[in-house]
Amino acid sequence: MPIPPGAAAVDRTLLRDDVYRRLRDAIVDGTFTPGEQLKDGELAQWLGVSRTPVREALLRLAGSGLVVTLPGRSTTVSEVDARAVRDARDVLAAMHALAVREASGRLSEDDIDRMREANRRFADAVAAGDVDAALDADEELHAVAVTALDNRAVESVLDQFDPLVRRTERLRFRTDGHASAEVHEQLIDLIASGDVEAAASVAYDIWHTLPTEDSTATA
Repeated sequence: MPIPPGAAAVDRTLLRDDVYRRLRDAIVDGTFTPGEQLKDGELAQWLGVSRTPVREALLRLAGSGLVVTLPGRSTTVSEVDARAVRDARDVLAAMHALAVREASGRLSEDDIDRMREANRRFADAVAAGDVDAALDADEELHAVAVTALDNRAVESVLDQFDPLVRRTERLRFRTDGHASAEVHEQLIDLIASGDVEAAASVAYDIWHTLPTEDSTATA
């Protein structure tokens, strides 16, 4: 049949991204455990979508290191690999330091206020033992500088490696969240005062000092 002229194309971007986020979060929060096999048909039924966006999401997750795909055989949730986490952590530290260094001068008072509000919610979530809410607030806080930087390359790198580190970060917020809230406040104060290099250094340390599986196992 002929295609009707002027027909609006279906925007699949939001669907594709939503499916990716749902699967990513289910791995990060432990709904899907390391070693568990993921079947695109079952995932599609669970999410109420076709298999195509699920397969696309699994490819993205493989690129992030959250799943391991054997073509034509199986896709499984990856084990937590200490070296992979360290590598991803170091990349995130560098990217967030860059974002803070380059974007600090562009941040408005409203931006600073949003960071402080996110940190208040983070501290409240830690106190309540709500790790999911703490992760959400932490992500919102750090996203302020990244958004202000408006660098697609940085955003792409963070999108790829952040989920791998988030699985380990859940442990930090269970055991040392109060200290994280204090360091967040120090970061915000340095940005607000215009001490860009010190702020970038703190931003780097926030991520670079995140313990990996090896270090937490011996702590």
